[in-house]
Amino acid sequence: MNQLKSREPGSVTLPGTLSEALRAELIDFRRDLHMHPELGNQEFRTTAALKARLEAAGLAPKVLPAGTGLVCDIGTRHRGRLMLAIRADLDALPIPDVKTVAYRSTVANRAHACGHDVHTTTVLGAGLVLAELDRQGLLPHAVRLIFQPAEEVLPGGAADAVEAGVLDGVGRIIAVHCDPRVDAGKIGLRVGAITSACDRLEVTLDGPGGHTARPHLTTDLVTAAARVATDVPAVLARRVDARSGLSVTWGRIEAGHAPNVIPQHAELSGTVRCLDLPTWRDAPDLVHAAIDEVATLHRAKSTVTYVRGVPPVVNDAAVTELLHDAMAARRGPHAIEDTEQSLGGEDFSWYLEHVPGAMARLGVRTPGDPRVRDLHAGDFDVDELCIDAGVELFTAAALLDGASQA
Repeated sequence: MNQLKSREPGSVTLPGTLSEALRAELIDFRRDLHMHPELGNQEFRTTAALKARLEAAGLAPKVLPAGTGLVCDIGTRHRGRLMLAIRADLDALPIPDVKTVAYRSTVANRAHACGHDVHTTTVLGAGLVLAELDRQGLLPHAVRLIFQPAEEVLPGGAADAVEAGVLDGVGRIIAVHCDPRVDAGKIGLRVGAITSACDRLEVTLDGPGGHTARPHLTTDLVTAAARVATDVPAVLARRVDARSGLSVTWGRIEAGHAPNVIPQHAELSGTVRCLDLPTWRDAPDLVHAAIDEVATLHRAKSTVTYVRGVPPVVNDAAVTELLHDAMAARRGPHAIEDTEQSLGGEDFSWYLEHVPGAMARLGVRTPGDPRVRDLHAGDFDVDELCIDAGVELFTAAALLDGASQA
């Protein structure tokens, strides 16, 4: 498994498993978040609920400067050493929840369709377990919980959190992301890039307009927009190494209002994704040049707005091994799968520009269920046994990381 060593369950005795009472509480907490989804930088209710529960556990969470998201340190008497940080993201998506479940979203056109409610709940649960271990003198190392807003808002709330100082005193950072292709109770791991870079692209095309009977006397802007949509990805495919996975995919194209009028204005928007950092750094110039060339060929004036998003999440080998050993100690090597690099973007990558870290894919599919619920779809849901696995992973990682530095 990526040259990571295996550890049989029971070879390390680790405290900190979930009690039945806490398990039930965490399921209720996740369902409450699911019913009350909040968009990026608007997670006030979610932040307040987390703050209240952490304070009830005797902790001292601090809300981030913008008013949403928070950080909370556990085991502060160990401050002499760099902390392990455990990160969650809080925000939901602007899409309707179409499930028929008791905990369906109560907010129109808002849904936790990416599993951030699960991420948040697992980090909260780990924090509550670790706080109890700390009271018993069993936590060998300080841990920081990071509940970050606005992961879905490019370039991501992680950059703002870093600027607010959430990594001060942190040596390593870990996180999970829900994966509907992996069974609940398991995780997927990969050393190196596990997600891709993701940027946003806005293109406007302009021309003099005219009558559809005389396209030769003007700029046929609809055709120009169609050629930009189809030819730009093809041009880029011949200008970069295919192994970089550079991909331009359009999500919106608009032009014109009448069938017999050639419009003066057209708009396209989409995303730019790539697998490696060098290509991501070159992508704005490459994309801009390709769009200008295609637009000029069709006599259209182009304006390109290229919005930097996030670089790839590149898992550090040592931190990935920590996650591997933590899950193996809890559930055995059979609970760990190799995973592939996806073309999805994740702003966890901004933390890794500053400290080593790793993200695991948290299995959320009910074992034996042939369906694969897609992320960012209105019917997305999880097998809530995944909460146990996430809490167990994080608590074991904190204990093993602390023991290695003792």
